Amino acid sequence: MGTESTSPKILLVKLSSLGDVLHNLPIVWDLRARLPNAQIDWVVEEAYVGLLTPLLTREGFWGVDRIIPFGLRRWKKNLFRLQTWKEFFAFKKDLQAVSYDVIIETQGLLKSALVCALAHKSSDAVVSGLANATEFSGYEPLARTFYNQCVQVPKQCHAVDRSRWVMRSALDWSLLDRQENPTHFYPETYIAELGSSAVSRELKILKKPYILCFHSTAREAKKWSNAHWISLGKSLSSKGYQIVFPWGNSSEKKNSAHIAGQIDGAIVPDAFSIQEAFSIIAGAELTVGVDTGLTHLAAVLGKPTVEIYCDSPRWKTEGYWSNRIVNLGDIQAPPTVDEVLGASLRLLAQ
Repeated sequence: MGTESTSPKILLVKLSSLGDVLHNLPIVWDLRARLPNAQIDWVVEEAYVGLLTPLLTREGFWGVDRIIPFGLRRWKKNLFRLQTWKEFFAFKKDLQAVSYDVIIETQGLLKSALVCALAHKSSDAVVSGLANATEFSGYEPLARTFYNQCVQVPKQCHAVDRSRWVMRSALDWSLLDRQENPTHFYPETYIAELGSSAVSRELKILKKPYILCFHSTAREAKKWSNAHWISLGKSLSSKGYQIVFPWGNSSEKKNSAHIAGQIDGAIVPDAFSIQEAFSIIAGAELTVGVDTGLTHLAAVLGKPTVEIYCDSPRWKTEGYWSNRIVNLGDIQAPPTVDEVLGASLRLLAQ
């Protein structure tokens, strides 16, 4: 079988969203550790390509060999345009340029399974995906029909562990010990370089030492109250930190301005890209944020991070791999200001 080769061609399918892509990263290093000569390609939504570019194989470094952008979100809005179909067939041609021995699909959605179906496969290829839903995660049972290996995972399974579980099953490796921390998310040399990276001219209003507060998230129930953010910001600002409230859309920008306006010296930065987010997070003394993608980016970069859970289960995405991450709250049990402030001060003192 293809999995018996020391240099199999492996396709990873994890399309979105920001946090989900981040929590899929450790399987690249699991694969490289045991199959250093494998070809590893990854299909991802085009908006998240920037999350994977630091992993591209280059001289002296082996990570992801190919990133294959998938424009489904944009294509669905323009189904009747000729350009959409030209782009789709170009994607299909790119995807089918390699015959894969192993396909690892860790999302459990029909759109991801369809990518597996489109991919060119060797005669005995393994197509591995989730056999069941996990609590509080999206899952479409029809996706199972596109796999030839369906992997049963625990109903309560951390996002990182779930991806590694499917990967190990695909390669017929021993299943994951929950105490086995992921070895990497991003290369250590890349993280070290981020500390000296300059942010773009438009973001020079950031003045060290600063603290990032990611208060915005798509689901209202996952938000921590504005009153809490204002109280926390005032306390941290009084200790000499510039408090920064990023945003993702016009409504979030307005709310950032409302919060920042009540904290001495707090600022609302311009919009920034995923690429800029890396260096902005790396330059911060601390990141405090709700259960959202950019908070998870801080955690996977190993930066001092306080993760706030208000209406999502902490076990699902908490950063468990570093003592520089503190996870507070749980589903329908948001933490108090004192708890978040205490954790923040402890991390700042490290």
